[in-house]
Amino acid sequence: MAQDLRNLFENEEKNSQLKMSEGHEARFLNKLDSALPEETSINKRFSVLQIAASIVILIGLAFGAYKFTQQPKSIENQVVENQNQTNDDQLKSLGDISPDLKTVEDYYLANINLELSKIKQTPENKELFDGYVVRLAELNQEYKRLSIELTENGPNELTVSALIDNLKLRLNLLYRLKEQLHDLNTSDESVIL
Repeated sequence: MAQDLRNLFENEEKNSQLKMSEGHEARFLNKLDSALPEETSINKRFSVLQIAASIVILIGLAFGAYKFTQQPKSIENQVVENQNQTNDDQLKSLGDISPDLKTVEDYYLANINLELSKIKQTPENKELFDGYVVRLAELNQEYKRLSIELTENGPNELTVSALIDNLKLRLNLLYRLKEQLHDLNTSDESVIL
């Protein structure tokens, strides 16, 4: 009873009375063309993206070539800059210990810089301002010394708390300077009136 399927299908085609009507293939192709989206819109979109990508690559290559062909700095300047960078780069900061301490350090440094930018120096407050600047410079040197200690000895509770206290003290000094400048300005205004 086993029959070869190939023979069975060949015989079926010969015996079959069903035939497709004329023009069936043409109608099918027309329906297929109307149902499928045109390829031209996709090709246009891809060609625009290809042009944009090519422009970006060319700009990148041009920038790289420009940087590569620039005159290098003199060797003496590079050595001095590298020595300064290595000394500062090798120092550990609070951010190197933990992300939480980095957040604290960034908060204080941002507020210190903000307060410094808000202070206006005038001839009347120059002496007061200079006194605070000297104290801030001393605190900055102490902070660097503590950072060196942190780098050499590793993190310990005393050094970390001293670094944070240093930042707090600098910020409090700036707040105090700002208050004294405000008091000085208001007293000057009341004398003028």
